[in-house]
Amino acid sequence: MRLILLGAPGSGKGTQAAALADHFGVPHISSGELLRRQVAAATEVGREVASLLERGELAPDRLVVAVVDEALAHADRSYILEGFPRTVSQAREAEARHGARFADAVVFLHVPDDVARQRLAGRTSDGRVDDRDPDVIERRLRRFHADTEPLVDYYRGRNLLVTVDATPPPPAVTRAVLAALAATTQS
Repeated sequence: MRLILLGAPGSGKGTQAAALADHFGVPHISSGELLRRQVAAATEVGREVASLLERGELAPDRLVVAVVDEALAHADRSYILEGFPRTVSQAREAEARHGARFADAVVFLHVPDDVARQRLAGRTSDGRVDDRDPDVIERRLRRFHADTEPLVDYYRGRNLLVTVDATPPPPAVTRAVLAALAATTQS
């Protein structure tokens, strides 16, 4: 099982990735978490990424690809990948490095922007500094629409995309994802 989760900030990618990884018994690889670990460890990559994350900006492709590649090397060809790829160029780079079977399916967790804003504002108590500033949240949503929505179309064109309404409570979304994945493997 090689599954990619896409969605706007606040769509529930991390929550769903953890639930699905547990369900399927595969590793959950989060590009954001990998980058935050680099920052916490004050590595060379972490120092470069720290100021970008505080402003709600995305790390450059070369850094994201490097940390994800390292994690994938230990994933034994099965994983739930969250937060990567974020752009068509990252997807193409991943496919060039890992082959066309980089993903068996791509789940797009769809939420309206107003729901994403509410969820992000609620995450500040969890210590997510990138969710404290409303301007940063707006910048992140604009980046999602500009960079990741074309990726949704890219995967739709490759017949890998499954879209799920991610506005219900997390357990209902998990059930919807599992049902959608089961339906795609039967067709």
